[in-house]
Amino acid sequence: MKKQTIFIYPSIALLSFSLLMTGCSDDEAATGNSTKVVENSEKNPSEEQRNSSEHNVDSTKPEQKDTSSENQENLKEKTDPLSAYSSKKIEYARVWLQLGLNQQIDHLYIQHIKAGTKLNPDDETSGSYPEDVIQLAGSRLVDGSVTYSGNGNGTINVYNVPLRWDGQYPAGEDFYKDIIKHTNLVSVDVGDDEQVIQLIKKIEKN
Repeated sequence: MKKQTIFIYPSIALLSFSLLMTGCSDDEAATGNSTKVVENSEKNPSEEQRNSSEHNVDSTKPEQKDTSSENQENLKEKTDPLSAYSSKKIEYARVWLQLGLNQQIDHLYIQHIKAGTKLNPDDETSGSYPEDVIQLAGSRLVDGSVTYSGNGNGTINVYNVPLRWDGQYPAGEDFYKDIIKHTNLVSVDVGDDEQVIQLIKKIEKN
């Protein structure tokens, strides 16, 4: 009986030692895994910050582009004060500054007359405009008027017609044919930008 007891105790001791080593290995593995998790979690904030920074940089690019465009517009207005106005309004103002009878007008009225319209609506013998024309006039008869068609190249065809027709009618077809035939070709001056702008502000459409 004593010999059997001696063999049992060493076996129990060996088994206990094996279990203890296995537990330590599991703890080390768990600790290692925990350390990796912590390291990964520590790395993630840096990656998030980097991604956030890249996103912020990308989001600011359109704003910088818009600002640049706005600056270019402001620069254009400073270098070209007429850029805020249409080419048609600039043309009306320049034509009146060059050919208008009275420069001290209160308003500049614009009337578009279609081709085929009679030069003198009150005369049955009147000829008709062969093209679309524009008539500029002040608010009073004494301001005069300018009736013309544009050629699109800086020149205009000026018709020698009054704002209001007076005289003996019928004047006859030849009278009106002569007016249509002898239009004046005029090269429009650029004029002074400030004067052009002041006149544009007085434009009214009939």
